[in-house]
Amino acid sequence: MHQQCSLFADQAVTLVHDAEGGIVYHPACVPQASGALWLATLLAQTPWRRLQRPMYERVVEVPRLVASVALRDPARPPCIDAALAQVQAVAPAPYTHVGLNLYRDGRDSVAPHGDRQAELEPGWPIAIVSLGAPRDMLIRALAGGASWRITLEPGSLLRMSHASQRTHLHAVPKCAQALGPRISLAFRVRRSPP
Repeated sequence: MHQQCSLFADQAVTLVHDAEGGIVYHPACVPQASGALWLATLLAQTPWRRLQRPMYERVVEVPRLVASVALRDPARPPCIDAALAQVQAVAPAPYTHVGLNLYRDGRDSVAPHGDRQAELEPGWPIAIVSLGAPRDMLIRALAGGASWRITLEPGSLLRMSHASQRTHLHAVPKCAQALGPRISLAFRVRRSPP
């Protein structure tokens, strides 16, 4: 069963329930003016990287640009700290890193996946802040059953439990509409190296 989730209210919506808090969508966590300023700052100041991955016996370009910032890095843009403060108010955790994805237009995407468990500290959530153009996210249970298509509006936050990475896949599909850029900031608690 596929459910379209149209979220116009200002209240949080729980999409998936589990013992660690599940997957919850929080609209309007970041004020519009702040989000627009952060988007412009990150577009201009982030050292975006292009990645390539092997797929089906060839190497292809990843259809988005990426960056990663350690939250202890003194050179991080101040808007990262401002975004972290908003995240901590909704999904508190001892976050160590933020992964940034730049979806330049509707052709950029990310395939269905769960975050790599080996890189994450168990029990802590992943919190994704969306800036810029709205984009749909698909969330699908690995065991079948309900799936969701939600529109991640600018300034929204999607909180995903550590446990949900084992039970659900999430993706940002390509879309045919002409869209402006979107940046996602994915705050995570990474394991310390041994």
